[in-house]
Amino acid sequence: MTVLVWAGVAALGGVGALLRFGVDGYVAERAASEFPWGTFVVNVSGAFLLGLVAGAALHGDALLLVGTATLGSYTTFSTWMLEAHRLGEDGVLWVALVNIAVSLVVGVGAAELGRLIA
Repeated sequence: MTVLVWAGVAALGGVGALLRFGVDGYVAERAASEFPWGTFVVNVSGAFLLGLVAGAALHGDALLLVGTATLGSYTTFSTWMLEAHRLGEDGVLWVALVNIAVSLVVGVGAAELGRLIA
């Protein structure tokens, strides 16, 4: 891997993380509910975009830069699980379970849709 690719991974990783922060905050502020809509929108849109990347059959440095650096830093498994855990701790276990189930089903569907479109 070249220094230019490493620099691209760092830069695009930062871009993906900033996009996640912006999208999550924008959606969460407007949704104002117990359900973590910001993280849901980030992860479903990221799954769709990753489906597009898979369908386009990117490989090599392009896949590393788009799929891993950008979309890998944009989506967030850890926040999704932390929010589900906190919902359970706060006594709204049903919302936590809905969050897990709906995110999985819609995320897989979004990835498949992206793959089919590409």
